[in-house]
Amino acid sequence: MRRYEMMVLITDTIEEDAAVAVFDRAKDLLDKQGATLLDEAWWGKRKLAYEIDHRDHGFYGVLDFEATTEAVWEVERLLKITDEVIRIKTVRPATRIRTA
Repeated sequence: MRRYEMMVLITDTIEEDAAVAVFDRAKDLLDKQGATLLDEAWWGKRKLAYEIDHRDHGFYGVLDFEATTEAVWEVERLLKITDEVIRIKTVRPATRIRTA
């Protein structure tokens, strides 16, 4: 299993409680795929860097977890078909390189 960070951007056309529920669904999807959640951060409503679908704000949430590549693919697939999710960005954090 590898370590990943996933940022989930949720539309601001819904209330914050509903956005938190969508974020919790993302955590549940990871759990069902056998991922280990290491950390999570709910950033709340923030201004977007650029307009998406004529909207300039959205709710941000970040998940730090360990999972298999197949599990990440499946969670991304399921989140992409969720109407409230605008964007998903998953990255593998850089590891520190030791120098002599």
